[in-house]
Amino acid sequence: MYRHLLVPLDESDRAIETVNKAVNLARTLGARVSFLHVHDADASPAKADAMPNGYAGTHRERAHALMTKAEAAARALGVPCDSVVLEGQTPHEIILDTARKGGCDLIFMAPHGRKAARGDALGSQTMQVLTSGETPVLVSSAQDMGHAHPMIELILGEHRALAAVLHAWLYLLNQAASQDRAVVVELMRSMAQYIIKYPLALHRPSEHDYLFFVLRGRTAVVHAELDELERQHERERAMAESLGDEVEHYALGHATLEQLRDAVGTYAHFMWEHMGRVEGVVLPAAQRYLSEADWNEIQASATRPDSFRANGEAQAAYRQLFSRISDACIDMNGTTPHTAMPGAMRR
Repeated sequence: MYRHLLVPLDESDRAIETVNKAVNLARTLGARVSFLHVHDADASPAKADAMPNGYAGTHRERAHALMTKAEAAARALGVPCDSVVLEGQTPHEIILDTARKGGCDLIFMAPHGRKAARGDALGSQTMQVLTSGETPVLVSSAQDMGHAHPMIELILGEHRALAAVLHAWLYLLNQAASQDRAVVVELMRSMAQYIIKYPLALHRPSEHDYLFFVLRGRTAVVHAELDELERQHERERAMAESLGDEVEHYALGHATLEQLRDAVGTYAHFMWEHMGRVEGVVLPAAQRYLSEADWNEIQASATRPDSFRANGEAQAAYRQLFSRISDACIDMNGTTPHTAMPGAMRR
């Protein structure tokens, strides 16, 4: 019986699928999980827009976000876990060495790589782990995300948009000392405005008013988790508004850059945990328990004529705000939030 799973994760959109499958297996076995991310600083990004010019310094924040999401999903399902981020040019060797040193008796991996994502073949690192080590390896099936309902893609897109702004803000704070203070303050005001208004107007309704409501009527399996996420929505609003206040305190000289960095980092960590619970627990449960009719009902509610999503002017205003943040980052540092603002839901 396996007691300790090592779960290597990359930065692909499929990582959270691997987390959910590994954690559910561990829960069935009564095992613990160790998450591992290996960063190859010399490797090219898997996608052209995955790591834009100037964003190498934010890898620590992105890795922290990935591991925080993974651990949040595991804890929500009652599975003991830990995580580590390592760096090296031979990920498969680091994976095998970590499994050996950590006493892991099973490596649970996704078929990483672009070919694997298309279902053509196992990724090179997965293949090397399979053929190079003594620890048993279980390769997860590659789920076809093409069958996911548009509402799921929309929620994930909202997560990516909010995460992009947070990563940009954290990067900006690391560079702020060498930038024009007035320019930095105005950019941070835009970021705070986005973080305060965007989740309240768009993201919270997607989860709380539509998805959570229908899912509660179909299964009691995630009731406790939905209760916690709804409590987090209330905390999220208060924390976001507090960030706006912190920016103004900094602008007036009443708060230091370090204090502002701590506040943004705390909010970001909170949001990574929230996203991990939604992506790693709730969305998989929704895919299991909701019918096509349920998803269509959620989509119809989200796009009804009086909803925010049906307001073209409001949608355009958020896209413009996101673009303004992106353009300002490019002007200042040659960097940009590495995602696109999600568009209106397809009807």
